[in-house]
Amino acid sequence: MTTRASSSRKGGANRGASTDTSDAIPLRYGDDPYVWACWLYYEDGMTQSEIADAMGVSRATVNSYLAEAREKGIVHISLEPARLASLTIAQELKRHFGLTDCLVVPSDDNARPLIDRLGGAAAQALPKLLKSGDTLAVAWGRTVLSVGEHADIATLQDMTVVQATGGTTATFSYTPELCAAAIAQAVSARCVNITAPAIVRSPTMREMLLDEPLLQEQFETLARANRILFGISSLRPNSTIHTSGFFESVSLQHYLAAGAVGVVAGRFIDERGRPVAGPLDDRTIGISLDMLREIGTRILVAGGFDKVPALLAALRGGYANVLITDAATGHGILRADGVTSLDARLSQKPKVTQTASSYRTHVKKFLNNPNQVVEEMLDGVVRAHAGYLLPINGSNRALVARNGPRSGKVGLVIGGGTGHEPCFLSYVGKGLADAVAVGNIFSSPPPDPIVQCATAASGGAGVLFVYGNYAGDVMNFEMAAELAEEKGIKVRTVLTTDDIASSPIEDREGRRGVAGNFFIFKIAGAACDRGLSLDACEAVTRKANLRTYTVGVALEPCSMPQTRRHNFEIGPDDMEIGMGIHGEPGVTRERIKSADEITDSIMDNIFKEMKAAAGDRVAVLVNSFGATPMMELYILFRRVAQRLEAKNIRIEANWIGHYCTSLDMVGASISILHLDQELTELLLHPCETAFLRIN
Repeated sequence: MTTRASSSRKGGANRGASTDTSDAIPLRYGDDPYVWACWLYYEDGMTQSEIADAMGVSRATVNSYLAEAREKGIVHISLEPARLASLTIAQELKRHFGLTDCLVVPSDDNARPLIDRLGGAAAQALPKLLKSGDTLAVAWGRTVLSVGEHADIATLQDMTVVQATGGTTATFSYTPELCAAAIAQAVSARCVNITAPAIVRSPTMREMLLDEPLLQEQFETLARANRILFGISSLRPNSTIHTSGFFESVSLQHYLAAGAVGVVAGRFIDERGRPVAGPLDDRTIGISLDMLREIGTRILVAGGFDKVPALLAALRGGYANVLITDAATGHGILRADGVTSLDARLSQKPKVTQTASSYRTHVKKFLNNPNQVVEEMLDGVVRAHAGYLLPINGSNRALVARNGPRSGKVGLVIGGGTGHEPCFLSYVGKGLADAVAVGNIFSSPPPDPIVQCATAASGGAGVLFVYGNYAGDVMNFEMAAELAEEKGIKVRTVLTTDDIASSPIEDREGRRGVAGNFFIFKIAGAACDRGLSLDACEAVTRKANLRTYTVGVALEPCSMPQTRRHNFEIGPDDMEIGMGIHGEPGVTRERIKSADEITDSIMDNIFKEMKAAAGDRVAVLVNSFGATPMMELYILFRRVAQRLEAKNIRIEANWIGHYCTSLDMVGASISILHLDQELTELLLHPCETAFLRIN
């Protein structure tokens, strides 16, 4: 059954039926009763009488819907893949989390920004969710503002919109005041603002303000809210929480250390949706999590793969009973909560069951004690590369280059979790990084070894921190930077954000750092080695990051030494697109394709952002995730070269092999660095490490 939205309606009876059911159509079917009827009949297997009861129409009307859908070509053998995926995901989200309803926006190949798509979808859904006389509480954020910008509902009367949190004097466009005003204008409502700051100086100040009659009246209105519209913030470094300015007076590190994964209306929650206590609790003016949960209709609008942990936490905590998101995010939420049965339905292929004779439960590995794998590996690294690396203060968790740091030179410190070898350990040496801090598998190093690295790398000209954009790394490196500054070491930081699949282009700063780290470390190391100032080293490293583009694809997941089991399952005919390097699933799952088709898809996405012109130069990295052999990497590189040649783009330098892995994952990533003259010179600057030598 292929379903296409039909804008036309034929026949007076059908028009009347459509009007009668429009308010009752569940969000996931949009405004189209034809799609609703066809789904219930073909996918859910309901009889026409059962469908008539579910839709609130006559059996004859249902029969008319189904017949006309066939006549118009709306119905064929299967649902259109994008619509099928979004409906299937919406239905499973509704069932799995006990939601009242769910709307999932189909993927559209990033033709429009995700926030615009979500805002438009929520705007279309609001007439089904709001009624005249409602009091709607409104939280703040970019997506909430987008809803207001897209909505225009003239049919509601006697509506009240109330700001869910205190306000701010910040200049960004999605403040609580502006979000409430935009929604109020869209639904022709009276707008009640909370005329107090969202965060105040002290608990005493909060108590004084809440005693004011005006604030009491405003909070009485908030307490009457029977609907709430809100988004959610992740704790990624570029998230609304970090950029809003609301929390400048307190460190967010407390909440990160306590396990916070997201923020709902200014309140922090952990992965199970439980409130995370912290220094802001008694200083926040706005709706509490308990108040939010008591509201009858709780509409959560959010999307983006980086928000999956926060969204899952909100759903687990029961803060939303209506969810509006996108297909990739919805699928990610379900998989993160252990729902794997959906994958077979989305691929429209039966599950493959293995016979007992061929089935293995564990992956074979060369191990001694799995709990000592990192220490034993580091011992091997130091023994193998003693000519390049030296433990700092006897600890293999902080290593310094024997021929790196020198007086008057900016020091370069990199670091991250293990499991990515040869990254990060093997990029330490003359002309590259001066020191590396090492964490556990896929985990950030703690602050102490980072500080030790900064001290060892410092030559009096400052130290540059370069590392991937992950919450744990950001928290620990920021703490280390503060400690290093107390020691008199000036520190600058550049986060790597080359993974273009992990967030849309408008959220460029929220992307992950993946294999493109290789190029960014190389540029930074050369700049430091040439004696550039700290400002100049930081600037050129940022430029390299902004001009590096990576997409990863996995065919099989990795397995952790402690479990010797795959982190998740990929079907025999599927592949994961948009892989990170921490063993997590990709952003989307697709049917496996040929090597050229995979490469073309990656290059098409890179070309959309890179905007290179004929005659430009690039550097290319084709990187194995751990288990993909050189033979296959060269096949991928062959196609990359062909695509670049077709655009008359010259490959100035290339690397093919294991450069940033994810343990034993079967997969590869392609990274392109868009060069200019400065970047070319720095890329080719000599370096010598245990793994990389450029003369």
